[in-house]
Parts: sequence; structure tokens; C-alpha cells
Amino acid sequence: MNLSYWEQQSWFSNLQFTIVGSGIVGLSCALQLKKLYPKANILILERGRLPQGASTKNAGFACFGSLSEILSDLKSHSPEEVLELVKQRYDGLKLLRETLGDKTIEFKNLGGYELFTEQDSYFYKECIAQRETINTLLKPIFNTEVFQLKTNPFQFKNIQDQLVFNPFEGQIHTGKMMEALLRKVQSKGIKILNSTSVSTFEEYGNYVEVKTDELVFKTSKLIIATNGFASQLIQAQVKPARAQVIITKPIKNLHIKGTFHLDRGYYYFRNIDNRILLGGGRQLDFKTEETTEFGTTSKVQKALRDLLKEVVLPNTPHDIEYSWSGIMGVGQQKKSIVKQISNNVFCGVRLGGMGVAIGSIIGKSLAEIVKN
Repeated sequence: MNLSYWEQQSWFSNLQFTIVGSGIVGLSCALQLKKLYPKANILILERGRLPQGASTKNAGFACFGSLSEILSDLKSHSPEEVLELVKQRYDGLKLLRETLGDKTIEFKNLGGYELFTEQDSYFYKECIAQRETINTLLKPIFNTEVFQLKTNPFQFKNIQDQLVFNPFEGQIHTGKMMEALLRKVQSKGIKILNSTSVSTFEEYGNYVEVKTDELVFKTSKLIIATNGFASQLIQAQVKPARAQVIITKPIKNLHIKGTFHLDRGYYYFRNIDNRILLGGGRQLDFKTEETTEFGTTSKVQKALRDLLKEVVLPNTPHDIEYSWSGIMGVGQQKKSIVKQISNNVFCGVRLGGMGVAIGSIIGKSLAEIVKN
């Protein structure tokens, strides 16, 4: 692609910062960099027509981990590490809400619930037995009991009698959140190029040469914020994890309100516009779902539909309107990778399925590392 003089001068001249990825992390990093360097030229490159990956495809959960998920994390993390993970999610959600406003993102504090199937009675009993221990662990953050027990008011079937309720959890409108974040970034004079895929980059002294599918240009600093796609550009301990989602057609007098978790967070559902959105199921076939390819599989789609019919809406006629998938970034550890790779290259990746909660704060931390 041969650039005109005008294109070269307006888009690629004297670039201080180039960010790869226009998801929550990339956009949040750009906003923070603009605060730190008001006169800086900042360019964001996005491989998709819309932000690719998970930022526009997630379920819109404003959450920080279900009881069973936190217990599972304690098997591979210390209590101090788990507490820090939860605090980061709590602080990240607070930052997101402050940045865009609750009304703009349609934040609704409806509370979160965790269900346990009849077949999962052993783990259910373990979670109930450890509930007070986890509440004590989280008290420095919330100053009160987080996880409470409630009876089933939603007519769910084939589950244990009690649900675990979390009054601090909420939901957002993912599309409106990303629209607002994009508008805010562009209002600051930060440029975004969509449908531009970075193929490789090379560092030369005080600049980085970036090669895309159509052009080559120079930037002072390069920032990788592609999460599940990070390994295509850098050496990072992050694997892609595809999440499949289905959504029903509108259901008259839908009685289900809130965010809901099942099976250690591998299944999740919520109400939205008188519909039920339900996602997850990658634990059924981890290897197949470890992919950067968007799409759905019959195995996971059947499991989601069965769960909807047998547990969530057993007495309510419903039809599936459509399905989609998103790509997350995960690893053996839940802690995100936010670091300087070389003199002029940085990354903020591996959000572990908690992009809504921690994307803003990871982006801010990434900008501060670039500054230092």
C-alpha cells in the first residue's frame, strides 16, 4: 500500500505510541497515555472491523468470581494471591464505572447467583462448608459478608436447594460500554485503524518498525493488548480460549433477573432485553476450544441448549435466536501479564475471562509501565 503525503503526515508521522488491539485494555491504555502525554500522537490498530476477541462478545458480567471459582483458585494460588485477584477485579469495575458512568453502560446491581446441579452434590457441600472461610478472606475488600445462601426463587430445576447469592455483582450492556469507550478515545484525538492486522515488528534502537498486512511504519513505543491472540506476536504464557454463547428470542414475562454462574464459572447466564443469554461449556473440550478461530461446535451448543431447557427455563417455552463466540486469553495462573518486553515494546495480556472487570485497570497499569 502506497501512502499519500497526507496519509503519512496525518496518521503515521511522529508516532509516540502504537497500541495493537482496540479492546478494553487497549482503549483504556490509550486514554491513560493521553492523560500522561496530552500532546502525544497515539495510534490504535485493530485487526477486526469491530474490536476483535472478547471485548464486544462477552456476556456483560460485572463480577469478580463465584464462590466455587474462588475455591478452585485457592488450589493453585495462595490466599494472598486470590485476595489480590479479587481486589483487582473490584477496583477495575469501579474504574470502568467511573470512566464511563453507570447510566451509559447500563450497569444494574441485580446481584449474582451460583447454582449447583443435583449431580454436583459433593462440590456443593464443600462450597457451603467453606463459605464462611471465603467471606472472612474477602472481608478486607467488602467489609461485610459477600456470599449468602438463598432459596431458589427462579423456578430452576435439577439443582441443589440453595443458591449462593452475592449482592455486589451486577451486569452491564457490553455493546454500549464499548461504544462509549470508543467515543471517549476518539474524542481525545486518538486514531483507530480497523481491519489492520499486525504481522510482525522489529526494534531498532529508539523506535519500532511495525509491519501490517498492507503497510510498514515506525513508532517510538509499541504496546501489545491482544489478549488471547498475543502469542501470534510475542512469546507469552497465554493461550486462547474460545467461549460460545447463545441467546433466546424475547420471552414474555421473563422472571429471571441477575447474573448466574454454574460449574465453577464455566457456565454463566443472565437476563437481557427479556431474553436469556447463556454461555460457556469450553470445559467439555478444552483442546478444541483452545483456538483463535471464531465459531461454534455442535457439542458445546447442544450442552448450552440442554442446560437452558433442563435447568434455566424448564417450564418456559423458548427459542434460540442466534449464537456467537469470543476469544479470551488464559494461562495456568490467573494473574495478568503486564510488563515491558524490551526497550520499546510492552504488553498487557492474559485477562483470564475477567476482561470486563480488569480491562480498565490493566490498561491503566500498562500505561504507567510505559511511562516508567
